[in-house]
Amino acid sequence: MQKIGGGSIINIASVNGLIGLQGIHAYSAAKGGVIALTRSLAVWHGADKIRVNCICPGTIQTEVWEPIIEKNPQIFDEITPWYPLGRIGQPIDIANAALFLASDESAFATGATFVIDGGLTAGLHRFPL
Repeated sequence: MQKIGGGSIINIASVNGLIGLQGIHAYSAAKGGVIALTRSLAVWHGADKIRVNCICPGTIQTEVWEPIIEKNPQIFDEITPWYPLGRIGQPIDIANAALFLASDESAFATGATFVIDGGLTAGLHRFPL
């Protein structure tokens, strides 16, 4: 990228790198590390016209969920109320964010963390009483 005059690097972390979740400490720490790496590389390579950004997805309906769904077929129904938009994310939601970050439309974005999570980390949508 330095030789061709720039480019765009898109890292994928997770909302778990931004908020704590009981029981997955190492995963959250690793995703937090990806976010910190993104910022560091953005600063380091800004002069090279290399933009480095990070996408932090919430729950996205992918094959990684298959073993969990086998154990609990209602898992998405149970966690959907956590999301203000009222749905679980789809791979296209992340793909569209990546396309934006790879394009010239995001030419002034670097070192940023793009949270694509249906509002999960914005706050509690429905507080269980």
